[in-house]
Amino acid sequence: MAFFGLFSKEKKETLNKGLEKTKQSFFSKIARTIVGKSTVDEEVLDNLEEILITSDVGVETTLKVIERIEARIARDKYLNTSELNRVLKEEISSLLEENNTHNPGEFKFPDTNGLPYVIMVVGVNGVGKTTTIGKLAHHFKSEGKKVVLGAADTFRAAAVDQLIIWSERVGVPIVQQGMGADPASVAFDALSSAKAQGADVVIIDTAGRLHNKVNLMNELSKIRRVMDKIIPNAPHEVLLVLDGSTGQNAFEQAKQFSLATDITALAVTKLDGTAKGGVVIGISDQMKIPVKYIGVGEGMNDLQLFHREEFVDSLFSE
Repeated sequence: MAFFGLFSKEKKETLNKGLEKTKQSFFSKIARTIVGKSTVDEEVLDNLEEILITSDVGVETTLKVIERIEARIARDKYLNTSELNRVLKEEISSLLEENNTHNPGEFKFPDTNGLPYVIMVVGVNGVGKTTTIGKLAHHFKSEGKKVVLGAADTFRAAAVDQLIIWSERVGVPIVQQGMGADPASVAFDALSSAKAQGADVVIIDTAGRLHNKVNLMNELSKIRRVMDKIIPNAPHEVLLVLDGSTGQNAFEQAKQFSLATDITALAVTKLDGTAKGGVVIGISDQMKIPVKYIGVGEGMNDLQLFHREEFVDSLFSE
């Protein structure tokens, strides 16, 4: 069964369970807001605005949603409180559709002229970056793909050690030079090895520090230049991993990394352990970078390809 294929019943159940804390927090607050109210008035909208912001949807995105609901009220003259959830779901779905063009039914590798597809992974320490790489490697391998890992996060020994553990657990080769090695040199060796082995995909882990954006920018730029020399147009994807449980801090990390390098996709992890699942809505809207993966559990198969319709359906399911 394809890991990144169409949504199965099992995937839907995992997604529903993973978003449970967000749903309980979100809808219990809405229920309290409309008690004793028959129509959506200014007070209900003010409370809804606060609920969305505290659910880490973000101020800018929240204001967009509220404005859209106000426009519907103005057009229809009134809005019954019993219809609020339906209208809210419709407006959030519409917003995601407008701002997040990445909504595949399944993941397909683009044509790379027979060369490995290169994914460069970035993100601060502690967001689940290494775990995300391991899970991606596992699922690509389970689909028959030949995977090579590159341990280019050489700033701390633990990062290299963790990736080695994942490579052994998944059963894929890893290229590493240990702590303190030149990250670009590791990337060079990893791509060269993957190319020589006829690998389908190579995943490169990179430094997880943000305390000096200039150094990070220079480092990532150097890695990209080296990759391009081995495999033209590599990396084909730059995946930023964010911890969904950090809420607004995830926004800030996304902004900072987007200044350091061109991000092409986002992975939002740890949504199962937080009530801040609304961060997915805000990030996809404000960053204009597609959310490609979401982590909704600790299991090997609990990293899912983001599908906006399924996400919103799950968020608003009973």
